[in-house]
Amino acid sequence: MSSLSRELVFLILQFLDEEKFKETVHKLEQESGFYFNMKYFEDEVQNGNWDEVERYLGGFTKVDDNRYSMKIFFEIRKQKYLESLDKHDRAKAVDILVKDLKVFASFNEELFKEITQLLTLENFRENEQLSKYGDTKSARAIMLVELKKLIEANPLFRDKLQFPNLKSSRLRTLINQSLNWQHQLCKNPRPNPDIKTLFVDHTCGQPNGALAPSPSNNPLLGPIPKAGGFPPLGAHGPFQPTPTPVPTQLAGWMTNPPAVTYPAVSGGAIGLGAPANPAAILKHPRTPNTNPAVDYPSADSDHVSKRTRPIGISDEVNLPVNILPVTYPQSHGQAMYTPDDLPKTVARTLNQGSTPMSMDFHPMHQTILLVGTNVGDIGLWDVGTRERLILRNFKVWELGQCSMTFQAALVKDPSVSVNRIIWSPDGSLFGVAYSRHIVQIYSYHGGDDIRQHLEIDAHAGGVNDIAFAHPNKQLCIITCGDDKTIKVWDATNGTKQYTFEGHDAPVYSVCPHYKENIQFIFSTALDGKIKAWLYDNLGSRVDYDAPGHWCTTMAYSADGSRLFSCGTSKEGESFIVEWNESEGAVKRTYQGFRKRSLGVVQFDTTKNRFLAAGDEFLIKFWDMDSINLLTTIDAEGGLPASPRIRFNKEGTLLAVSTHDNGIKILANADGLRMLRAFENRSFDASRTVSEVVSKPIISPMTAAAAAAAAAVATSSGIADRAIPPVSISAMNGDNRNSVDVKPRITDESMDKARIWKLTEITEATQCRSLRLVDNLRTSKISRLIYTNSGVAILALASNAIHLLWKWPRNERNSSGKATASVSPQLWQPPSGILMTNDITDTNPEEAVPCFALSKNDSYVMSASGGKISLFNMMTFKTMTTFMPPPPAATFLAFHPQDNNIIAIGMDDSTIQIYNVRVDEVKSKLRGHSKRITGLAFSNVLNVLVSSGADAQICVWSTDGWEKQRSRSLQIPSGRTTSNISDTRVQFHQDQIHFLAVHETQIAIYETNKLECVKQWVPPENASRISHATFSCDSQLIYASFLDATVCIFSASNLRLRCRILPAAYLPSNVRTTVHPLVIAAHPLEPNQFALGLTDGGVHVLEPLESEGKWGVAPPAENGSASSMSTPPPAGASSSDQPQR
Repeated sequence: MSSLSRELVFLILQFLDEEKFKETVHKLEQESGFYFNMKYFEDEVQNGNWDEVERYLGGFTKVDDNRYSMKIFFEIRKQKYLESLDKHDRAKAVDILVKDLKVFASFNEELFKEITQLLTLENFRENEQLSKYGDTKSARAIMLVELKKLIEANPLFRDKLQFPNLKSSRLRTLINQSLNWQHQLCKNPRPNPDIKTLFVDHTCGQPNGALAPSPSNNPLLGPIPKAGGFPPLGAHGPFQPTPTPVPTQLAGWMTNPPAVTYPAVSGGAIGLGAPANPAAILKHPRTPNTNPAVDYPSADSDHVSKRTRPIGISDEVNLPVNILPVTYPQSHGQAMYTPDDLPKTVARTLNQGSTPMSMDFHPMHQTILLVGTNVGDIGLWDVGTRERLILRNFKVWELGQCSMTFQAALVKDPSVSVNRIIWSPDGSLFGVAYSRHIVQIYSYHGGDDIRQHLEIDAHAGGVNDIAFAHPNKQLCIITCGDDKTIKVWDATNGTKQYTFEGHDAPVYSVCPHYKENIQFIFSTALDGKIKAWLYDNLGSRVDYDAPGHWCTTMAYSADGSRLFSCGTSKEGESFIVEWNESEGAVKRTYQGFRKRSLGVVQFDTTKNRFLAAGDEFLIKFWDMDSINLLTTIDAEGGLPASPRIRFNKEGTLLAVSTHDNGIKILANADGLRMLRAFENRSFDASRTVSEVVSKPIISPMTAAAAAAAAAVATSSGIADRAIPPVSISAMNGDNRNSVDVKPRITDESMDKARIWKLTEITEATQCRSLRLVDNLRTSKISRLIYTNSGVAILALASNAIHLLWKWPRNERNSSGKATASVSPQLWQPPSGILMTNDITDTNPEEAVPCFALSKNDSYVMSASGGKISLFNMMTFKTMTTFMPPPPAATFLAFHPQDNNIIAIGMDDSTIQIYNVRVDEVKSKLRGHSKRITGLAFSNVLNVLVSSGADAQICVWSTDGWEKQRSRSLQIPSGRTTSNISDTRVQFHQDQIHFLAVHETQIAIYETNKLECVKQWVPPENASRISHATFSCDSQLIYASFLDATVCIFSASNLRLRCRILPAAYLPSNVRTTVHPLVIAAHPLEPNQFALGLTDGGVHVLEPLESEGKWGVAPPAENGSASSMSTPPPAGASSSDQPQR
């Protein structure tokens, strides 16, 4: 079929849908095979219309087309079979088994036998692999998640999951254009032609010389919907110098896109193209579409925005068909969320001391809460332990640097309130917007360690809002204020980059966002106007009215696909609405507010599913897809009329302000479990001190030893991240240039410092240690990793054999996660085969082993000096091998966004960027002089960091794979290193800093400048480091040494907090001959790690349950790193110097 004929089918599909011929629409979809309507497919699966499901699928694929298709049909038929068993309809189950499932027996006979055996069970849930099967509705929803992934990964569905971007009634438009053209050809055109048929060409019968009417007014076809609404933003890159008004594929709120268009991305709304004169739209806002299409992708439909996956290895799809196990986790996307998932139970009550005005949870650490109050205080809480980590009163850091207007106003009236407090996207900074002129930016280093970073005299009058954004991949601060402006500041040095003027009233809020690489900012003002700005100083692209015409805030859903606003009018009428971005109009208005709200209502979103707002002394919840109020809660009373609210990132906790200057923390079931875990570990300061000093099982070191340990922990040079130099007194609020508004809280850090002692674990009774059983008599453990789910440990021994230990789920271990309290099973498939790497003729003990695990734990890529092998983690079968040596692979890392792309470090010092799907080396990176020993991707900075046996670190752009910079490790003077000493790298959770591990040091680097900001060096006569790794939350660093000692550091300052001696986990007969080669951190439990030993053993270590953590963090030194000197510059080299 020609491309035009294919497009005609799409036009017919659109017409049929608009005319509500629903059955015909789906019949044509299936018969043509051009468009797979995922929404229709989902509905049929949810309704259990299995015959229609398979019939519809049959228009696009057959069972034996490929492995994805096979698994799609298998999952559907298996679900149908299980539902029959659940209804005890044995006859129907047997019929399904024989007619539908037997086709899979030829591919996996064992699987078919296991399915058949379910008939013999009274309840198929007696099968351990199906024990978590819920009810029919939830099982179908969970299966749908898997089916959608399989369909998106299936190459046969490529280009069939997105409906073309069409203006409404496109077929009608073409017909009108044809009639208009025919009418213009009439010899005697009538002014109002009476067109009664399309079957023959139109001609006018009577001459009158009039011109044809506009097609949009044609009485036959009716009015044609006008394109546009809020003018499209287009594919406008950040900081674009000049606009070019052309049509665009991105629905939006702005005009003047460039000529370049981009494909749709997940979460982006696709809408109508811009008219020929975009400026005209700025003056005429459109009304919402009153007759939207139901199934076909409208401008805000997610069908259009889904990107099809490439052929190859999917990051979520289990490749083999022969898998019976079905897992049923707590939640699987939007369909699985229920009102029970909302945090409704009061779990904590915190006393802030003044009225909370703004709150924000840390983006990484789910229990860390920032609070700003009506008297200018900022508080930092760990709601898990109920501990207030920090209380800072308002204080101007550098009054002399502020405007005279601000200084005079502050002297006249020193009262200041926090208008907004917010974390940066990675949680390394937070910003505070005050009601007077300034914003203050702090850097956060974990725990109670915050440091002054920037103070900006931002606006004349109050600063009403603050936000962070990443235009041009540079972190920026966005502020707005009473002076009617929006300003953009560099987050590193505070220089002003843009000033946006155009509002006629004080600017109340800002909402930065990006779609399809387009960065923009929404702003709202107190006159109810909404404007939108690109980073280009070319003025506002939008001028529209928000419901309420007064105080309005805007926010996107977490996935960035839906836009909401909440506003209150001067009369107290409140609104929450969802916007149709493509039309620039209100899509739905949520009901449930009282007619007169007592204050400005604040709102928040969570789980891409729910909205919440504080109103009428309650918290009100809505489902995003329903305008009706879902539920309300009073949080056991005590709330103000319009409480402030804030969800944590996972939606498990909700912070709510109270009328008595407090905060209530509400939790759902997951949140309660998380908080209970913290309760078991929490100790107040006095109890911690007494336990550390007095408990017999944790023996503190002698005073001399503690002093020596403290010297070790602080002797090596450590520099903090780049921030303006601040004195210790200034960090405590004693800066002489400050205006002291309120009394300071006494700092107890000096008292803590006097009594803190290093924790040393010297015997097995002082921690939980478990040696994993191994009957294969393997040699030394060369590589070690936990699976991403945390339920198993995978080891690679130097003899090229893999070992996999899985923890059972039972009464002693209800979570099924790895633990030192329960022994796991050394797992092998029924076939009894081992995962063994290809080896060369050389001694495998001399090879450099390496492996990398897929995100969903379904396969592992591994090498031991020979070819790289891809193993199925369920069956241990070798799926493929590639890249025979030489050169041999020495390190493997998956690209974080595409599991088909692998970075492979080689023993010839190169790095090969390999595409598994097309079996092709895309790039070969050269910058090291010896073998590659470490690779790590940052998905925030879009870089790859590499390290080698040459003690060199390189940073590569993942966009074009060019080298950005390089630097040699700073080897301490007087230290000798072996010729081929490994250097490992691992990114911090913030994806901006990384850990570098060498036998002579542990160091933290800032990636953008490749600067060493912290460094720890063992004492001169101490044993060398064998390996080190971050804990899963990046708060700790676990390091193993050649003398079998394990040291645990606080990652924020690299100070030693706990030391584990060999006697605590090794038997006495091997302590002098065995030591750890590798150390791995549990992906979910920050206080659990595992050691791989030279004797082939693997040990899992955890603190005692009564302790809950490894030692006590050393006290912060007044927020200053003054005792830590800058790392020596010796050995450093820049990227533009010649490589050795």
